[in-house]
Amino acid sequence: MKQTGPVISSHGLDAFGFKNLKAAHWNYSASAAYQAAVERGEGEIAKDGPLVVRTGAHTGRSAKDKFIVKEASSADHIWWENSEPMTEAQFDLLHQDMMDFAEGKELFVQDLHGGADETHRLPVRVVTQFAWHSLFIRHLLRRPPLAELGDFAPQFSIVNLPGFKADPDRHGCRSETVIALNFSKKMVLIGGTSYAGETKKSVFSILNYLLPAKNVMPMHCSVNVGDDDDAAIFFGLSGTGKTTLSADPSRTLIGDDEHGWSEHGLFNFEGGCYAKMINLSAEAEPEIFATTKRFGTVLENVVMDEATRELDLDDGSLTENTRGAYPIDFIPNASLKGVAPQPKNIIMLTCDAFGVLPPISKLTPSQAMYHFLSGYTAKVAGTEKGVTEPTATFSTCFGAPFMPRHPTEYGNLLRDLIAEHDVNCWLVNTGWTGGAYGTGNRMPIKVTRALLAAALDGSLADAPMREDVNFGFEVPTEVAGVDAVILDPRATWSDGDAFDAQAQKLVKMFIENFAQYEAHVDPEVKAAAPTDA
Repeated sequence: MKQTGPVISSHGLDAFGFKNLKAAHWNYSASAAYQAAVERGEGEIAKDGPLVVRTGAHTGRSAKDKFIVKEASSADHIWWENSEPMTEAQFDLLHQDMMDFAEGKELFVQDLHGGADETHRLPVRVVTQFAWHSLFIRHLLRRPPLAELGDFAPQFSIVNLPGFKADPDRHGCRSETVIALNFSKKMVLIGGTSYAGETKKSVFSILNYLLPAKNVMPMHCSVNVGDDDDAAIFFGLSGTGKTTLSADPSRTLIGDDEHGWSEHGLFNFEGGCYAKMINLSAEAEPEIFATTKRFGTVLENVVMDEATRELDLDDGSLTENTRGAYPIDFIPNASLKGVAPQPKNIIMLTCDAFGVLPPISKLTPSQAMYHFLSGYTAKVAGTEKGVTEPTATFSTCFGAPFMPRHPTEYGNLLRDLIAEHDVNCWLVNTGWTGGAYGTGNRMPIKVTRALLAAALDGSLADAPMREDVNFGFEVPTEVAGVDAVILDPRATWSDGDAFDAQAQKLVKMFIENFAQYEAHVDPEVKAAAPTDA
């Protein structure tokens, strides 16, 4: 077998089961992986240098095709209501068949770390069929120094072979696409999808399982820190502004998506960013927009003019989920170390399309746990077929698909850490004001940024507050530089009775969703529920 690359680990691929490969390309630099991707016809170079690729049928995660092997070492710790099981025998057949498929092929290997905290980081080997997948994960995880790669011994391995098609009858899966995680054998097998995010999220799922046992909180969040070491955590589902709001030129970005909270403080799992590109503008998101004009950035499903090689970031004809992957140092004020002190503030972002939630609210630790377990945001009409009015979405812990353990394990850990470090918690609505979607308007980003600035500099904690009649949390009534009317959602509606009806509709959705957790939480968290009139 031909082996190339700057450093080839002494812990080879044969231990994983690979045999008769045509070649293995180890730890290619970004430039080398770029060249390989273009030579192999996997992507095209756009004007200014980014690599443009298409992922085919799968332009997002295949959540229903993800499986966890049910085996003795982990079975009692898995939240099976949220995880599809696969038998050990089915996984072994899948592994064997994928190794057979790989024979005679060229594969790309990256040895990387998940986690900037050296005490808790995960050495992971990623083997891919595509060179651009190798480049993607090299951006997204943390890159060890070359001197450490010669004896790199992975604790987990991920194999991503998009050309492999699974057999539901043989492998116990749902379709030709499969993502199978085996905690006993410490491996992940991915087949039948070219969407690169599956590899990234597999690492997140592994860490979400391993870290709570060490009393470390894994989080689907972004983190930034100010000049006074005032670290802030931003939780939020897709579309709530997590990446945009954490990329603040006045603060240092630690990371935009996945972090841990340990005895040492906060640490980024990743070494890069994976940002949404649709409708991106230089005015609203200058730091992220600038990455679309750089050599090294990988753009998934972004439309490009074949003649001029100009990008059209507003074109969602391939998917609304267009993405860009780039190393974190492409953001000018990002931290290369990926660590921060213990946080002073937690921001929970929601895009409330019902127009009910205030632009910012202060939460108690129990309310924070309640809203963390709820993980609320809303879809708007037109985003999916059949959605004609705002639709509530609850994704517990702001990342249910990646949480192998029961949500209350994460919720209890979060609440304990909030109390231990006396962290201020805020719920921020980046959704609608003055009415629901279709009637009201999107919350002005200038208002959101002003309120966040006041929360992060500490001044908002001293602002006069009222208690929200529906949700019970505190809401500021005056904030310098912000129109007081927008702080009271009911006052922004032309019809107060219509607002009250809409608020109670949302309250009932929260209560119905939280019923599944009530048996697992203490009375203080139950009491943090909104009031059903």
